[in-house]
Parts: sequence; structure tokens; C-alpha cells
Amino acid sequence: MSTTASDPLAALGALPGVADAVDSVRKAVDRVYGHRVMRRRSNEVTAEAALRGARGSAALSGADWNLEEVRRRTDFSGEDEARTIGAALRLTAEAGQLLSIWRQSPLRVLARLHLVAAGGATPDDAVGRPRLPGEPVDEPLIEAPVPDADEVAGRLEGLSQLIIAGSEAPALVTASIVHGELLALRPFGSHNGLVARTAERIVLIGSGLDPKSICPAEVGHAEQGRAAYVAGFEGYLSGKPEGMAAWIAHCGRSVELGTRESTAVCEALQRGAA
Repeated sequence: MSTTASDPLAALGALPGVADAVDSVRKAVDRVYGHRVMRRRSNEVTAEAALRGARGSAALSGADWNLEEVRRRTDFSGEDEARTIGAALRLTAEAGQLLSIWRQSPLRVLARLHLVAAGGATPDDAVGRPRLPGEPVDEPLIEAPVPDADEVAGRLEGLSQLIIAGSEAPALVTASIVHGELLALRPFGSHNGLVARTAERIVLIGSGLDPKSICPAEVGHAEQGRAAYVAGFEGYLSGKPEGMAAWIAHCGRSVELGTRESTAVCEALQRGAA
């Protein structure tokens, strides 16, 4: 594994504790992919993982609905929480359609994700583009200072170049950094948390770690709780090696909890209970 300045993501993979997190995630993913139900009914597991992942991501953005309510509901207009759930569901559905574009044009994908999330709830001229100087940011949960528009533009370009260049870093590391950087920048006027978690999903799928999208990290982020999510993110914001490692480990644990959720779905399908 390269740890040179030309591959900073790989360097993060060498931080103390990160290799253990990567190994633990790989073993968890391998176990659920090896479940006998996956040989015959993987599409059902994927669909259920998408639903549960969307519910988890929405919960972190302030819409903590019961899974069965999300499953039952058909109208996601109206109140703020319903719109948040609807945005999360749309993003989860869209993620798989953008894999081929992500490696060539991640900024284009992020713009598309914001457009999908906004769904007409944001003024047209603010949809699908990074915010301009002076434009406000409405982002539940994350209260860290918001970088100005010039810094956002520069750091987005840097993130884009890292993705396009590729890396020897494990998928977990890349996904965690994409997630953390988008939370830190909050590049759009709204829906940044939802977009950041969807981008994490795209990296995990596109890297080959979770090609069938059955390991919803969003479930694990929600299960660990909003306080743990914020604490992990503060580690990322610190920029210190131990903080970055803690954030990557937090994201790794989230993936593991997502695999546990899908394993439970596999078991239910096997019993004929789902």
C-alpha cells in the first residue's frame, strides 16, 4: 500500500486502528454475502436494505420514523419530516444509477444528488449547485462552522481530483473521507447530510466492497445514535490522525451494523417471515 503524498487516502489507511476496522468490515460483508438466501433472493435483500438505509439516513436528518410507517406511506409531501423521508428514499433509489459517472465526474454526481434530494423543495436557482457567497445553509444536526463558498469550491475540486485519480486505499477509508468531507463542507443550501451519506453508499457499492448494496451504513449510523455520529464527525473535523482514525472506525462500525441488519433480513426470508 502506498503511503506517499500522491495517495493521501492510502496514507489514512495506514493510521493506527484503521486496518483492524477495514478487516472487520470485510469479514462482516463476506459473511452476509455468503448467506444462502443471497444465492436466490438477493434482489429482495437489496430492496429491503435500500428502504432501511433511507430510513436510517432520514433519522439522522431529524425524521426518525418507524420502519413500517416508511414502508406504508406513499405520500411524502407536506410536513418537513415527510419530505425528509421522501428525499432519503429518492436518493437511495438514485445511487445505483450514478456509479458509472462517479469515477469520472463526482461533482456532477453530487449536483444530481442534491437535485434529487431537493425534489422541488428548494428554489430552482439554488438546486444542484454549490452555494454562493452569503447563501445560508440549513443542515440539521451538524453545528460546526460552515466554510465560506470559496473554500467549499476549492475543497470540492480537491475531493473530486482524489476520486478521479483513484487510490490504493480500502473502500471503507475512501467512503469515510467522502462522507466526512461533504459533512464538513455542507456545499449545498440544504440536504447535505443526506447527500453525504448517499455518496458514502456510492463509494461502498462502486468499489466492489458491497456491489449488491446490501450493507446499508446509514442503518449503522442511525443505530449508533446522533450523539455518536456527531462525536465521530468532530474527530474528522479535528484533522488529527487519531480523530480521522476514530471517524473511519465509526463508519466501519456503521457498515458492520448494516450487514447485521441485512443478515436479519436474510434469516427472515429464509423462515418465510419477510
